[in-house]
Amino acid sequence: MAVPVWSVDPRTGKQRDQVAVEAATADVDAAVRAAHAARAALADRTARIALLRAAAEELEAAREEIVATADAETALGPVRLNGELGRTTYQLCAFADEVSDGGYLDVIIDHADASLTPPRPDLRRYRIPLGVVAVYAASNFPLAFSVPGGDTASALAAGCPVVVKAHPDHPATSELCAAALRRAAARTGLPEDVVRLVHGFDAGVELVRHPLVAAAGFTGSIRGGRALFDAAAARPVPIPFHGELGSLNPVVVTEAAAAERAEGIGGGLAGSMTMGCGQFCTKPGLVLAPAGESGDRLLAVLAETLGEAAPGPLLDARMREAFLAGVRARTELADVAAPVLAAEGEGQAVGAGFLTVPAARLAAGGAHELLLEECFGPVTVVARYRDTDEAVAVLAKLPGNLTATLHLGEREAEGAGETGDGGGSGDGTAARLLAELTGLAGRVLVNGWPTGVAVAPAQHHGGPYPATTSTSTSVGATAIERWLRPVAYQDTPQALLPPELHDDNPLGLPRRVDGRRES
Repeated sequence: MAVPVWSVDPRTGKQRDQVAVEAATADVDAAVRAAHAARAALADRTARIALLRAAAEELEAAREEIVATADAETALGPVRLNGELGRTTYQLCAFADEVSDGGYLDVIIDHADASLTPPRPDLRRYRIPLGVVAVYAASNFPLAFSVPGGDTASALAAGCPVVVKAHPDHPATSELCAAALRRAAARTGLPEDVVRLVHGFDAGVELVRHPLVAAAGFTGSIRGGRALFDAAAARPVPIPFHGELGSLNPVVVTEAAAAERAEGIGGGLAGSMTMGCGQFCTKPGLVLAPAGESGDRLLAVLAETLGEAAPGPLLDARMREAFLAGVRARTELADVAAPVLAAEGEGQAVGAGFLTVPAARLAAGGAHELLLEECFGPVTVVARYRDTDEAVAVLAKLPGNLTATLHLGEREAEGAGETGDGGGSGDGTAARLLAELTGLAGRVLVNGWPTGVAVAPAQHHGGPYPATTSTSTSVGATAIERWLRPVAYQDTPQALLPPELHDDNPLGLPRRVDGRRES
């Protein structure tokens, strides 16, 4: 019996419309096989460039309807969602530029050289697409990390058709975006089946197990992502699984930084931890702040700002209950205080808050390690440390993260202070803390806030497990590498080589020939 898929208003918890039905095993199989059949059409780089640009245009043309629908399903607000749609279309165009440049193919040619020991044969290497990619949409980014998001854009750029498993929190938005991408494919002479969409929990499991799926990209919870990761590894033919699972995103504030700008840091933290009602994957969930007067001033501003913040709805009722239960469990721990309690608001809303705990408690482990787990929503934990050694001891307890942030004083940032002892005021301490944070995260910030991930060639959005299950990024130009594999041809006649590897470089690709860069 077909299971209906409903669009739900998170502000009220009420069903809006039935959008689709959950995909059965046969439906998933049909979607994957149709996408698989579209692979050959995507081999044309020019066609892929046109597809990516047309996709951006189709999304822009449907902006009003997409934003209104996404707001009705997520309560994230039109300002946020208009910005997210702009980021999404920019990302599609950025991958079109990447395909046009051709550097992602990593063309390397080494001509035969009998004078070497041992003699070298003629070798030519580049990257080819893996095949059909399964994309699992995220709850908290209905556009930039969902149907038209980074995994889809980078996979299409690589030449891989995509089957997206829609997130149940925004099924109508997913349908609108999938339709826009399929229209773009038809406009550019490609099969619409380069993008397919399926709904349902079971469909997601079937998808990662399908023998024609060659790789997967996931953004979501540790529990869900780990289950799919294990399923991908347990297949008769295991596949790459690029999962973003969870992150605490620690922030360390030095004594000098707090002394100089406690009020600015307190206000900045409040803005960062409540952005999107605390539902960003880069929300700062643990802050190490100094004990003493400067740290007290920082927390006073944080408390005042959060106390004035309006409650807001989370993405769905399940997340709301998990958030409230998580806050309750944390406040029941010894020596944990809640200067501003994150609690239920009216209707489906929740209020923002923060908890405090002595850093020594966290360093000691035990039940307090619950505070070192992500609590999805508008709450953060502030651990008060007495010296740098105590802060470092807490950092040593942390798993992998997407981001890690260090707030320094002016002289520390310039490297002009005297080498610090345990107090946290010298450039030796700053270097020590930066090194500790670098071991924890894929993106390390100084004097900033981690919410907001720029789409740029140098970006890395990933980190050690459980932040992600691979070393790749899901944001930025190098995300395309997720969906490619290298292949080398040895002593192959020119007539049989792909044009990317011909000596005369008919496609004008950047490449390295006999150890020297060409462009």
